[in-house]
Amino acid sequence: MALSVGLIGYAIGSYVVGTISDYYGRFRAMILTMGLTALGSFGDAASFNVPELAIFRFITGLGLGADLNLVSTYLSELSPPNIRGKITVYSFILGILGQAITPFIALSLVPVYYDGWRYLFAIGGIIAVVALALRFELPESPRWLISRAGNLEKAEEIITRMENTVRDKMGKLNSPNIVNVDVNEKRFPTSYVFKKPYVYRLALLVTMWFFWYIGNYGFLGDATTLLSASGISISSSIGYLAVGAIGYPVGAILMALTADRFERKYVIFMDTVVWLIGMLTFSTRIPSLIYVGSFLASLALGMYLQVAYTYTAENYPTRARTSGFALTDGIGHIGGALGALFLPVLVSTYGFSFGFTFIGITGVIAGVLALLGPKASKIALEEVSA
Repeated sequence: MALSVGLIGYAIGSYVVGTISDYYGRFRAMILTMGLTALGSFGDAASFNVPELAIFRFITGLGLGADLNLVSTYLSELSPPNIRGKITVYSFILGILGQAITPFIALSLVPVYYDGWRYLFAIGGIIAVVALALRFELPESPRWLISRAGNLEKAEEIITRMENTVRDKMGKLNSPNIVNVDVNEKRFPTSYVFKKPYVYRLALLVTMWFFWYIGNYGFLGDATTLLSASGISISSSIGYLAVGAIGYPVGAILMALTADRFERKYVIFMDTVVWLIGMLTFSTRIPSLIYVGSFLASLALGMYLQVAYTYTAENYPTRARTSGFALTDGIGHIGGALGALFLPVLVSTYGFSFGFTFIGITGVIAGVLALLGPKASKIALEEVSA
């Protein structure tokens, strides 16, 4: 219940804070999201019952849901087209390493200490406070300053500082490619998302994320519990997932090498094929193959999320980029809430193998849907969104 409530907060926070970001800027919104994440994480650690935990998971979800949206958008708006995917992947590598390390920390805390789970949440709160302090060093997005705030002077100041930094390190810069953009229209951000061609992209990307999150959150939220319920000890269950989580950084490194080399939507599809193979292997419940399946699933997650976040942000215009991303990712997370709730039902009704094979197939459906979207790699944001 706490996981599902957190995902509801994730969806609401993504849209509300995403809209705030389109109105008031990326910088202010990213300060707000990390503040909510810190508050929610410390509240999680201090909870004394499930309702309290659910409330603070909701608050944590408000921050995290918007933050993933904002970071992908922010980096896309600051990055050159030919390395936009790579820069996004680099920014997530520390987070991916965190996902790989967290199961081992859980293994050393949860089975050992009565309040071990509290310590795990408190660590998340401390990290959020550090991130909050660091974010005060970030500049505003020049694209947002121009398209939404109409502050050409501030945007020029930031761009000049960026150009001077790069010029000092690399020498002469190439001339910029000029793109004509209408910056006079200032409607409610979400209204742009329901105009052509964005309404079609919204429908496609929402469906893609819906199917992906069914398996994503089913696996991340329930795999350890379902392994334990099938007769494997809780320590061994966490151990299988912990060893398999090495796939997260490996997947991120692979994406750093391929995110801009190949068209993004094709990379997304291949990631989902790896996911299916991982789920089929994991579903055998054979000890050695559980390790392999867990690794392949983590590998696919480490590859898919970063490139798919970038691809989603690229599909919307600057004046509604975080709102469009938020609607897409937020509605898509309904699939995650359903997956976390219904995977245990599928396993108990039809068996362990059926449940994990099912979420493997939903992942591949997401990959097939991505193939229907526009091309985005090495193309200016304004051209992709047009």
